[in-house]
Amino acid sequence: MNELLNRPLLGSLALLALLASEEARAEVMDHAAMGHGAMNHQGMNHQGMNHSMAPGTPRTPLRPITDAERQAAFPPLPGHQVHDRQMNWAVIVEQLEYQNFESSSALNWNANAWIGGDVDRLWLRTEGEREQGVTHKAELQALWGHAISPWWELVGGLRQDFKPASGQTWAAFGIQGTPLYGLELEATAYVGERQQTALRLESSYAILLTNRWILEPSLEANFYGRNDATRDQGSGLADSEIGLRLRYEITRGFAPYLGISFNRAYGNNAEQIRDEHGDIGQTRLVAGVRLRF
Repeated sequence: MNELLNRPLLGSLALLALLASEEARAEVMDHAAMGHGAMNHQGMNHQGMNHSMAPGTPRTPLRPITDAERQAAFPPLPGHQVHDRQMNWAVIVEQLEYQNFESSSALNWNANAWIGGDVDRLWLRTEGEREQGVTHKAELQALWGHAISPWWELVGGLRQDFKPASGQTWAAFGIQGTPLYGLELEATAYVGERQQTALRLESSYAILLTNRWILEPSLEANFYGRNDATRDQGSGLADSEIGLRLRYEITRGFAPYLGISFNRAYGNNAEQIRDEHGDIGQTRLVAGVRLRF
């Protein structure tokens, strides 16, 4: 009897299993009919799925970028540009100072300005000295500069001495540059009236102690080809000035400073000064301001 009871039960279970199998097969067919077959479902097992498109790949290709869109994204920048026709300028008053020494005091200035581009520019230089209200030295140079490298520039032009005596006009040519950060070098040769020649060497080095405190040693030396007593010019090494100045940059354009300067005459120039009962060597205390525009 138990066997008779079990036969309907087994038949019911088999019927349910068959119905479940048919329903699962119908779901698979409906899933494929929804368009997923294009995604490589044929013969694909989900354990080793191989997608035909990488994640993030757009379904449609992007249109090409137009020139108008490229120009809007990268507009031309104003201001200084490399090797262009942009005109730039600067005025730098390196020294505007009061000097005090043993027997007197003096007002000294040394400034330069330029206008032009990256390669060619016009330079103006001036320096001079007034002692006891009298101008003993004053000159102005106008030079055209042409860059021959990122750090060096050839210059040539004219120099006009207004003092001493009645003045003198020179043709000038030389080189200037900044081979190291903070180091400035100038070497200028001059050919003047009555076959007089001269050479001036100048250097300075700005040592950054802090962002605002700067110590600057400097050197200037003048050489002449022949004696000229009327203009206090002796042949050979005529004079030199060694300075040491400490400035505080309140702004980049305004920096007061204190320092010391050692001035000395040599050779024939020193003999001329001795004949006039002057001092061939002086130590001067200086106080001034450096300006930049």
